[in-house]
Amino acid sequence: MRRNDNYLPVAGEEKNMDVDFVNTDAMSNESIPMKNLYADEGSPLYSRLGPYFTDGRRRVDYVLAYHIQKPGSIRRQPYSFADNGFIHRLRRSMSMRSSRAPLQPKEDPEIAAQDQRTDYNEDDKRFRRDEFEENLLETGLELEKDEGSKIPGIGFLKVHAPWNVLCREAEFMKLKMPTKKVYEVKQGSNVVEKIRLFIHKVTAPLHPKVDANRPQSVKSLSHPFSREKQHLFDLSDRDKFFDSKTRNSIVYEVLKRTRCTRAKYSMGITSLLANGVYTSAYSLHDGDIEGVNAEANDRKLLYEEWASYSVFYKYQPIGLIRKYFGEKVGLYFAWLGVYTQMLIPAAIVGVIVFLYGCATVDDNIPSMEICDPRNNITMCPLCDRACSYWKLVTACGTARASHLFDNPATVFFSIFMALWAVLFMEHWKRRQMRLNYIWDLTGFGEEEEDHNRAEYEFRVMKKTRKQDNSNPKAEKVKLTCTDRMPAYLTTVVMMGFMILVTFAIVFGVILYRISIKAALHMSTYTVARSNIRATVKTTGAIINLIVIIIMDEIYGAIARWLTTLEVPKTDKSYEERLIFKTFVLKFVNAFTPIVYLAFFRGRLVGRPGNYLYVVGSYRMEECAHAGCLMELCIQLCITMLGKQLIQNNLFEVGIPKLKKLLRKRKSDLEEEVNKTLQRHEKDHILGPFVGLSPEYMEMIIQFGMVTLFVASFPLAPLFALLNNIIEIRLDAKKFVMELRRPIAAKAKDIGIWYNLLRGLSKVAVIVNAFVISFTSDFIPRLVYQYMYSVDGTMHGFVNHTLSYFNVSDFQPGTDPLQPMHLGYKVEICRYKDYREPPSSSTPYELSKEFWAVLAARLAFVVVFQNVVMLMSDFVDWLIPDIPKDISLQIHKEKILMVELFMKEEQGKRLAARDNHNPDNFASHASANRSSPRARSRPATHDVVWDNERPEREANGSPVYRV
Repeated sequence: MRRNDNYLPVAGEEKNMDVDFVNTDAMSNESIPMKNLYADEGSPLYSRLGPYFTDGRRRVDYVLAYHIQKPGSIRRQPYSFADNGFIHRLRRSMSMRSSRAPLQPKEDPEIAAQDQRTDYNEDDKRFRRDEFEENLLETGLELEKDEGSKIPGIGFLKVHAPWNVLCREAEFMKLKMPTKKVYEVKQGSNVVEKIRLFIHKVTAPLHPKVDANRPQSVKSLSHPFSREKQHLFDLSDRDKFFDSKTRNSIVYEVLKRTRCTRAKYSMGITSLLANGVYTSAYSLHDGDIEGVNAEANDRKLLYEEWASYSVFYKYQPIGLIRKYFGEKVGLYFAWLGVYTQMLIPAAIVGVIVFLYGCATVDDNIPSMEICDPRNNITMCPLCDRACSYWKLVTACGTARASHLFDNPATVFFSIFMALWAVLFMEHWKRRQMRLNYIWDLTGFGEEEEDHNRAEYEFRVMKKTRKQDNSNPKAEKVKLTCTDRMPAYLTTVVMMGFMILVTFAIVFGVILYRISIKAALHMSTYTVARSNIRATVKTTGAIINLIVIIIMDEIYGAIARWLTTLEVPKTDKSYEERLIFKTFVLKFVNAFTPIVYLAFFRGRLVGRPGNYLYVVGSYRMEECAHAGCLMELCIQLCITMLGKQLIQNNLFEVGIPKLKKLLRKRKSDLEEEVNKTLQRHEKDHILGPFVGLSPEYMEMIIQFGMVTLFVASFPLAPLFALLNNIIEIRLDAKKFVMELRRPIAAKAKDIGIWYNLLRGLSKVAVIVNAFVISFTSDFIPRLVYQYMYSVDGTMHGFVNHTLSYFNVSDFQPGTDPLQPMHLGYKVEICRYKDYREPPSSSTPYELSKEFWAVLAARLAFVVVFQNVVMLMSDFVDWLIPDIPKDISLQIHKEKILMVELFMKEEQGKRLAARDNHNPDNFASHASANRSSPRARSRPATHDVVWDNERPEREANGSPVYRV
């Protein structure tokens, strides 16, 4: 803060409006009407609705909101402070701070305000705010209060970071800033780079009209900011050197570092927010989006070129997203864009596989045999007593539909999707490395300080108090594994219990299907009896979907509670633990019904006369004759579409809008009043940013749906692609319009999410191998065709897979109530299994065909898994993680930076010599002009420096050619 700055109360014209602000000019100690600070017509000051202090010059870099007392009490607040010398202490401390004197108030403000105390809790919060604000002033930040806002009951503290604070904190944080030195970026000459540039030119109309998204032919050398090396940076426009994203993150770091120490324990901004001292803390959006007076800003540009449905076919402006929201958000949308792009070839191939199934359904011999009424195959009842015998020809529709997803092309598609997952991961790694280079993140590491969480510090404080009584000179206290052991045990028990709850829910849906099937068979309603299988499958899948959506919300809350119990030390540790727990619970919740249909249904049944029963008389359900693949497909389809339409899109659009509407109604704001709100008041109405974990989580679950069971549902990539096209614009609209601006966080990768993706892609190979081998009829068909078929065709396959059962062997009380349902007496019925006939010496035992098919299935799993894994590893090895042109540019950039500092050191030595020997100045200057080309420069890189007259851009910056 400048030497003459003061911290003054401002009396406003509006009712109960009190604003404390830091005045730029030297002023008297009298209160100044706020109307004099607002811009009049023709005034050079900014609009009062913009993100600025009331002087119209200083930008609001951060806002803290807090509850204020009723209007009658608010009016008295400034005067009670002034009467007790609070304002005078602040003025005195500010002037002392200009001479680097520490802030030392003579009187505790809590004692000074005891006479006016009406509510101890509210006054306690106010005194903590006063101390925190004093400490913020000591750091050099400038503050302005607004307790007369149009949002009743809410006061705002606006924070501004002056230039000297920005420079100091940027040096502490080691922020990389662009220097004056720029160099030409030459594109690679290999085939891959030429193809990439060709594709970029062809798709030029699809790129947004944003300068930040266009490839730059020159790039500035970046270096961690240093106040001693300010001459390296272009400081001609100090207002734009640190953009709003950087300013916000700098102020946030100062807020996290500032402590309140007068209370019983130290409190930072996170503790103050947790205890209600401040209700919210947020940075401001750049400006308005809609309206006649909306000026051009990055937020408006993002709305027009990114958050609008009219540009759904265009690429995302990743550079502008990063510039406005920071690297972490930019990486998420870059990853989502790459994932959506890669879904295009997967969706095309999936549609081709589906169309192949449609085209060959009439040529499929097994389905033709099932649909042929001349076969006259009588099947055994599907349930006890209520169900009767039935004709195989009635399963014709199911058999034909199963062929759409169960055909030889699905094996090829499974291999293709396994390789697709590897190519997607490799493509993302290369894209991520390119963004790291463009965004100057190549030197960014994890050594940056991560502040402790408020809950951790509170627990440490409690432990310190206990130890102080017994051992006052103990070492620094921290939470150990022993302290967290109860929380860890609770986590293990609760996680296990919730997984068991998921299994119990799935088992309950199984019982529903069994009972509803029997009820429909006993129904006298003709329509119900004619569509029993379709009704049971569809209603069961819908119930599973509803349960999944409900339990997802419950599991998310439980995972957060368990993570809080563990008291992680840092935000990063908290986030990783929360992600792991949430992923495990939601993954089990979403995929348990699918895993049951794929691998367990129809295999734990038994046989006629010896069925397996659960919970008394409930007989385990069987698969249709064409297998469980069709039911698996229905479950996947309903789950994917339901989660995407209801949970993802409807929740993301409806709930934020509903919350925003409730906040407006709670604030009693009319539409006309809302238009005149200041920037910090408008952003207060927006929803808080809760992080990227929910966005990543829904995409990871979708990735699992696309890859894990793609053999049973080739259209999954198409549905995912259509969803993501909408999802990108929904997320964009939410970030730009519905949420407060998040603090810009640096990140060089997507973190733990990449490991989850890689793990899912590996598991997908094994799962698809088992789906093809055990769920579909692909292996039994191959075994029959090459081992048992007389003519090498599929004729007779259906009869080969059906075993015989003598109806006289039914257990008592399990035979059909209506044995003459088909119009004739049935003595032998058929069921799908490989078992010996009743006339055999070992009736109903597993036949040799069963063991031959089982051996072939296991062999296929082993061969498929190893071949696909080998191919995936080969592709992984073949494609380098870092593009060649990027690795060369990084290497050249390091060389240029070294030579820049060598040249600077050489100039310093020459200047020192000139100071010692002024008579030889001319000779030294001549030697400097004729110096050879960078003696320390490697011979392989030729760089043109200032004394060799480099080309210059329009702004005068030199361009150095490599």
